[in-house]
Amino acid sequence: MSSNHLLTLSAKQQTNNYTFDLLGKLSVEIELTSNPYLLPLENLFSMAARINKKRGFLFVSKVLGKHIPVDPALALLTGQALAARYMEVVHGKTHPERDQILAGLNGEAIQKSEYRCTLNDQALFIGFAETATALGHAVFENFENASFFHTTRELVSGMDSIINFEEEHSHATSHRCYVDKSLFENDSPIVLVDDEVTTGKTALNIIESIQSKYPRREYTVVSILDWRSEEDQKRFKETEERLGVTIHTVSLITGLISTTGNPVAENQAEKRSEQVSESEINEIYISGNDTTSYSSELLSAPYIIHTGRFGLSDQAQLSVDDFCQSAAARLLEFRKGKKTLCLGTGEFMYVPMKTASFMGEGIFYQSTTRSPIHPVDREDYAVKSGYPFTSPEDGETANFFYNAEQGQYDEVFVFFERAVLSDHMKSMMNQLKRVFPIINLVFFSTNKKGSAADE
Repeated sequence: MSSNHLLTLSAKQQTNNYTFDLLGKLSVEIELTSNPYLLPLENLFSMAARINKKRGFLFVSKVLGKHIPVDPALALLTGQALAARYMEVVHGKTHPERDQILAGLNGEAIQKSEYRCTLNDQALFIGFAETATALGHAVFENFENASFFHTTRELVSGMDSIINFEEEHSHATSHRCYVDKSLFENDSPIVLVDDEVTTGKTALNIIESIQSKYPRREYTVVSILDWRSEEDQKRFKETEERLGVTIHTVSLITGLISTTGNPVAENQAEKRSEQVSESEINEIYISGNDTTSYSSELLSAPYIIHTGRFGLSDQAQLSVDDFCQSAAARLLEFRKGKKTLCLGTGEFMYVPMKTASFMGEGIFYQSTTRSPIHPVDREDYAVKSGYPFTSPEDGETANFFYNAEQGQYDEVFVFFERAVLSDHMKSMMNQLKRVFPIINLVFFSTNKKGSAADE
């Protein structure tokens, strides 16, 4: 055990108690209350110290493909596992391939599945930005008689968000919903998907917002991890009674967490080389008629139709699969290395993840994030390296990618939904050049083919 006490874990299997000590400053204790699939916690997450006064720790997922690189098939399989659990809890059905899904989560070979469950009643799946845009989509794709969209932090030109709600503990709190009202003008069940539920306030906030405009009887909150306290669970019950609704909760792990100590304030990052190498840089354009008529106040290149930001039907999802497979074939023309990272950007996670899943062996997937984390290069600590840069989309918002080292990969494919301003790329490019010898910039929507700049 490190004398630095960066992260230690003690587990008492008889009582299901776990203690994580972060950087010798903050201790997080977990009492596991439910683990229906008997999944080892170490397969699902590790922990890191978060640079956030409201919440100084982060459960860093090993299956999501955000802060830690994963096999993209594993991230998609996690969506399948949540879909299977949703079928059991809400619909009383057993997924016919549940055993092979769980085997994949436990480290065995991952087998692709084409099974899609047909729901008795039309359901609307909603993924929460930023982190769960891909997870929500990965749950939705397992169902027929379903539709999907994800919330967004972005401001879309010429469109009004039909529902707005807040996420109190986040560093970027406002969620917007740019979809047609017809998705809500019914009494269909709504399924809210997030990677983690800590208090449940975000879910309750959106339920309150929806119920005030488009009332219905049933909601489900789906997450990988559910850490709601007894008081939080009571708040769910009170909301059910007050609104006259049923709120199901579905997760792979549930437990109670408590903390002692204080969030880590001082910078824990060790001094790193600022050297920027000469990397080979390629720009790749995924052409096609797959764009919407919408753009943003900052970038004029249109959004694409396959992300779910503006809504998707179950039938449209079949086109998404074909689109990603076609994009992968295009990118394989440029692939040179045996070990390749595919890097999604911000909310643009599912299409890169799905595309990466068709790119063969030696592919790893993760995404950039807004989440500020203390990187420390120590064993058993979740975030060993971090690279801050300003967002290429607006040139000012702090973004990061984590857990990448020089020599770790032969190349990187960086996925952008839309073309960005060339000047806004400099910060990110400087960080990418510190790590990757070959940098492939992939743009799915541009105004001017042959240039990364949005002019």
